[in-house]
Amino acid sequence: QEDSDPAVHESLSIENTLWASTVVASGTVIGVVIYTGKETRSVMNTSNPKNKVGLLDLELNQLTKALFLALVALSVVMVTLQGFVGPWYRNLFRFLLLFSYIIPISLRVNLDMGKAAYGWMIMKDENIPGTVVRTSTIPEELGRLVYLLTDKTGTLTQNEMIFKRLHLGTVSYGTDTMDEIQSHIINSYSQVHSQNSGNGTSSTPSRKPQSSAPKVRKSVSSRIHEAVKAVALCHNVTPVYESRAGVSGETEYAEVDQDFSDENRTYQASSPDEVALVQWTESVGLTLVNRDLTSVQLKTPGGHILTYYILQIFPFTSESKRMGIIVRDESSGEITFYMKGADVAMSTIVQYNDWLEEECGNMAREGLRTLVVAKKSLTEEQYQDFESRYNQAKLSIHDRNLKVAAVVESLEREMELLCLTGVEDQLQADVRPTLEMLRNAGIKIWMLTGDKLETATCIAKSSHLVSRTQDIHIFRPVTTRGEAHLELNAFRRKHDCALVISGDSLEVCLKYYEHEFVELACQCPAVVCCRCSPTQKAHIVKLLQHHTGKRTCAIGDGGNDVSMIQAADCGIGIEGKEGKQASLAADFSITQFKHIGRLLMVHGRNSYKRSAALGQFVMHRGLIISTMQAVFSSVFYFASVPLYQGFLMVG
Repeated sequence: QEDSDPAVHESLSIENTLWASTVVASGTVIGVVIYTGKETRSVMNTSNPKNKVGLLDLELNQLTKALFLALVALSVVMVTLQGFVGPWYRNLFRFLLLFSYIIPISLRVNLDMGKAAYGWMIMKDENIPGTVVRTSTIPEELGRLVYLLTDKTGTLTQNEMIFKRLHLGTVSYGTDTMDEIQSHIINSYSQVHSQNSGNGTSSTPSRKPQSSAPKVRKSVSSRIHEAVKAVALCHNVTPVYESRAGVSGETEYAEVDQDFSDENRTYQASSPDEVALVQWTESVGLTLVNRDLTSVQLKTPGGHILTYYILQIFPFTSESKRMGIIVRDESSGEITFYMKGADVAMSTIVQYNDWLEEECGNMAREGLRTLVVAKKSLTEEQYQDFESRYNQAKLSIHDRNLKVAAVVESLEREMELLCLTGVEDQLQADVRPTLEMLRNAGIKIWMLTGDKLETATCIAKSSHLVSRTQDIHIFRPVTTRGEAHLELNAFRRKHDCALVISGDSLEVCLKYYEHEFVELACQCPAVVCCRCSPTQKAHIVKLLQHHTGKRTCAIGDGGNDVSMIQAADCGIGIEGKEGKQASLAADFSITQFKHIGRLLMVHGRNSYKRSAALGQFVMHRGLIISTMQAVFSSVFYFASVPLYQGFLMVG
């Protein structure tokens, strides 16, 4: 801003973008529109839909062609047996007309009526309410699927996180022992407040010995206190209050007082994981009540408000896999750097310990998403030095990201490990039995997701997409032809194991070894592709169709699954939290993942069997009539005379 008195210079980065359907939780926004119309990501990721034709229709077309040839052959045989006497070509034409019942013309009409009936039956089925059939041409496809490609978030999972476990190295708390944490928190905060009220100055000295002698084993209570405080502070969540009518107070304070009622508060954040963590700290007694750009306010179990000033915030990126925040405690003036992130990223940052890796593995096997929380106390001088270097780096024009990362990394050393949190992404209702049933029916299930490799593997295990006894082969990241070759050979040696591969490695493999890769992947009982872009999802569908010639079905719930749904032979959309984009683009729209079992096993199978029976019946009838006509003509010196009257045949 040049017009303000000291000119303000700020850099714009990915942090400053508002994504689609963002909620402005507090304050005002000055916006610059960068992408509109055809340049937005969702439009660039969509593909033009194609008309879908069922395999049954194509097969019937082939049979019809064969029957036409049979008709011509039969007529020629009749004329030949006549001995080509007189105007034989006129006789040939008469025979063609007599035997024309071989060609099943009525089949088309009958089949379309049948398909309309199947669609009506699916929509009327009480066991799968809310199902909509948007295409009446391909109900039989549902009974012939070999590959089912599914999205993860919102399709297999509900995209609702629940806090399940807190691990402090020596103790682990699960859902049934959360009340212990609560009592620890209440005790520790009541002690702090009695100190503060008894003597204004004693609060700072009482904490000194702890920071100067970190080697001493701290009591469990103080460690829980620290861990919960870290989880309550280190995040990007904003509490939002629905302002009640008429009370949006005249002064700032009236508004704040009215806000603090608990039942009126909802949390807004970019990821559901963070909301789950903050809701958990609220349940154990430390509540996030207010947040703006500069401060965070927590409410203790005793009802006191603690204010922390936000000095810096380092957002989560997919490269760094961690987020950090530096806060200053208003009452004591202490500056603390809190950080949380994936175990891969954090294991090198925290002080040496022997339990982190093992516990992360244990939690991942239970299907929990893990986050490691750590902290570091900073002195005023350390922070001032850091701030000046950080601001300098932020304004550099070349390699800004690298320089900023380097400055932040200077802080990320020898941090004190506080705790490990486990959050569960709840599966949709009855996902396990449904997947089990589909697998028993011989359908191969591929999971294509934009999520991290670890998370995708977690869900694959917990949803029983990969059975307990199966090995999982995690395809190492490859970038060159040679690496891809070695990795494929390593994978070829394994038998009956599920494959997990990331989008980038997949791209490399398909570029150089498309045929070999698809052949190997198709032998796997289950395949998980993570970090997939929407166009990649559609590409995988087309590959399977091209290489195997089998029927594919795609199922998803969000706008990012639309191109995959349109590319598949049969697309199923779920009406989910992410809107109706997928269900509108799909051929069949369902309300819950578990309905897919009945849709495929009952309706798909029945539609296919009924259509096949109808097709056989109509052709059989034509052949019988023509055979009678042929015998009749042969007996009467190959006369081209009809056996039945015209109106009888039409009937």
